[in-house]
Order: sequence, then C-alpha cells, then structure tokens
Amino acid sequence: MKRQRTTLTLSLLYTALLMAGCNQSTTSEKNDDGSKKLVIGATMLSMQNEFIVNVYDEIEKKAGADGVDLITVDAERSALKQVEQVESFIAQKVDAIIMNPCEVEASSPAVAKALAANIPIINVNSETSAKPSAFVGSDDVESGRIAMKFIADKLKGKGNVVMIHGYMGQAAQIKREQGAREVLKQYPGLKLLAHQTGEWDRAKAMSLTENWIQSYGSQINAVFAHNDEMGLGAAKALLDAGMKDKVIVVSIDGIPDALQGVKKGTLDATIFQNAEQQGSKAIETAIKAAKGEAYEKQTLIPFQLVTKDNLASFLKP
Repeated sequence: MKRQRTTLTLSLLYTALLMAGCNQSTTSEKNDDGSKKLVIGATMLSMQNEFIVNVYDEIEKKAGADGVDLITVDAERSALKQVEQVESFIAQKVDAIIMNPCEVEASSPAVAKALAANIPIINVNSETSAKPSAFVGSDDVESGRIAMKFIADKLKGKGNVVMIHGYMGQAAQIKREQGAREVLKQYPGLKLLAHQTGEWDRAKAMSLTENWIQSYGSQINAVFAHNDEMGLGAAKALLDAGMKDKVIVVSIDGIPDALQGVKKGTLDATIFQNAEQQGSKAIETAIKAAKGEAYEKQTLIPFQLVTKDNLASFLKP
C-alpha cells in the first residue's frame, strides 16, 4: 500500500532551504561528548513507493540511534529535482549524502557535483553511471534471473510470458530486464509475448494487464513484474478476468502485501530484497565516510526467492 508521510513533506523544507540562500551552511550542533554532530542529506526516489519507504525507515532509525542529523527530501521520481536537491545539500555543507537515484544517467550529475565538493555520496538501492563514493544495494540482474528461472521451471520451458517494466531508465528496470532476458535465451520454448512499463505502479500495471488480456487472452501463461506493486496489480486484473489460476505471476521486492499475496496464492512467488539491510548499511557507510574512516565501496545484499514453501521464514510475527 502507498503511504503518505507528513513528516516527509519535505518539498516544503527543500523549497525553504533554497529560499534561505545557497551560501548558508548547516548549524554545527554538538553531541553530548562535545563532538560535532554529523549532518547527512538523503534524497529518495519516491516516498510514495513502499519499498523505498522501507529503505528510508531504516536509514532514519539508525541515524537517530547514532545521533546523526538527517535531512531528507523526496525527489518525486524527477532526476532533475534530485540533482537540485544534491546541490542544496552541498550548499548546506552536509557531511555526507545518501542518494536513491531516479535514473542511471540523469541522476549522475549529482554524483559528480558531490564529489567535486569533497562530500562523500553513497548510492542506495539503485545505481548511476557516475561512480559514487560507495554503493549499497542488491544485484538486480540476479533478481531478474531468479524470477524468470522460476517461471521457466513452472512452465517446463514452454509458454508465453509478458513482462511489466519499472520506470524506464532506472537501474533496477534495466538490470531486471537484463537478467530475465538472459534466462529467456536459455529456453527457446519461452516466448516474450509483450513488454511495457508500468512505472512501478499497481494501478498502471493492472490497467496494462487488462489491455493484454483483451489482446492475448489465454495465450498468456506467465507475468513477470519488475516489482511487487505491479505484480499485485497484474494479479488483480487476472483475478477479475477469471484467469489467475491459469497464469503464473512473479514479482520482486518481498513487501508485506506481496508476502500476503504468496500466502493467499495471488502471487506465485516474490523475490525478497532486504530493505532493512540496504537502509542500515547505507547510513552506516555514510557515517564512516563522513568521519574519514575505512568503508566498503560496494555492499551487495542477496535476493531470495519466496514461495509458499519458505514463506513462514519471511513473515513477521
């Protein structure tokens, strides 16, 4: 489910900071031991995306526990806005920046600007073509492979698949497609019937699947959605059409709704991506970089296939 975060209606904060002037720096607060309090800026792809909110929640939690002042802004899927937000962080002289990139190429100038200002920048969950100080996330190519291999096994290597892309140009979309296509090449009997973006959105994926049902009907044997929101939207369209029991639906992220979907049989599988570990490792890396301590330049957290067989270990009490 999508969440509104009133505490993060920080477009207002962002606007206020810009109006305050680009030459102002952050106030130097002190910790209880007299040391300077670190200030870290975080720009997130979209706070309307449940998985991204889960990543951010862990960043916020650990920042609070470690006595870090966290300034957070929502890029609202705009790479241009994200670059401007990073420019604002630089003007405020933050100690480090965490960026959840909107796009591989269009968000890259933000990385270059931060590094030119000698401010460490850590990409979390998604990548840019420009190399940041560090990357914390998972191998999205592998998630695409896992999802399509599950479909190939279920269909015994023969059938028609439709693929719902994420936001075009974002690293996860590019790499999840890459992984899926690698597996498709290994199974000549599997055909990619159609593919189109659902922009990570449940309602858009539902509408897209309804259109495909009209066009292809019973020819569709499986749906691979690049995230759970879209997988759940596709499953709803299939349920409404009375087709779900004949079509496999697999998606990625392992959000709570998707885990419940696997439990109910709405989804056949989800590929779990550990939002908590991504968030905690991102802020941990940013703190180390800000303090000039040694840190890992790349942290990859494995994806895990979730089906009814192992679902219990992923469900929270």
